[in-house]
Amino acid sequence: MVAVCTDCHNVHDLRAPSDPQSTVYPVNVANTCARCHADANYMTGYSIPTDQFAKYSTSVHHDALAVRGDLSAPTCSTCHGNHGAAPPGVDKVQNVCSTCHVFQAQMYEKSSHKDAFQAAALPGCVVCHSNHGITHPTDAKLGTGPEAVCTHCHTPGDACDQARAELLTDLGRLDQAIKRTDQVLAVAESSGMEVSEARLAQSQARDSLTKARVTIHSFRKDLVSQDIEAGLTITAKNLQSGQKAMAERNYRRVGLGMSLVAIGVILVGLHLYIKKIES
Repeated sequence: MVAVCTDCHNVHDLRAPSDPQSTVYPVNVANTCARCHADANYMTGYSIPTDQFAKYSTSVHHDALAVRGDLSAPTCSTCHGNHGAAPPGVDKVQNVCSTCHVFQAQMYEKSSHKDAFQAAALPGCVVCHSNHGITHPTDAKLGTGPEAVCTHCHTPGDACDQARAELLTDLGRLDQAIKRTDQVLAVAESSGMEVSEARLAQSQARDSLTKARVTIHSFRKDLVSQDIEAGLTITAKNLQSGQKAMAERNYRRVGLGMSLVAIGVILVGLHLYIKKIES
């Protein structure tokens, strides 16, 4: 038996989709779908998995929607549709993902993976990100550890694997440069030095890192390097500002120390002079 109106909307207790208590309110949609799709007995005979809800509950999409309250975050109906249950471009998963992840999709269109995945009839984005249990994307996916995805297909040491390692190194360089500069600027600011302009400019460096992580989907080192170099240029300038502020701080401290020593010598001299006069 397939779903009918009352399976999702109830019978007498009908509520508007905007009502937080509605069964089709964004936060509740996954639970509503799970009534059937997570029931192994009910789904017997349909030859589809019943672990979608369990996986979705661990996903970055669920975290954004149910935990952080972002009602624009994807739930079941976002990707699968609702009444028609046939999302746009159902024959190509990337068409569904690209309705939200526009820039990633544009980069993917430029990549060699697009033709390779199509030739092998692989479902685009799902190959690296899975579908229902999508985890937070980190640079570790380009690594060789438990979160790695590239090594599932590529042989260690081949041309693509070497490119992967270079991309990971470049991302790491910018990430570390940002962190180092942030530390220097934070110390300078806590010391009372004026570094607000450099602190603000650091957001541009972080934007460059974010762009580079998006551009990774093109798997073209030349494009990724543009974002990396732009970020490194910004952090280098901000680091120089922080170091100058620290040098100024140290100069002031030395000057203050010398002034205090001079004042101390004068006070001691006055004390001895007064004692001499009194005697």
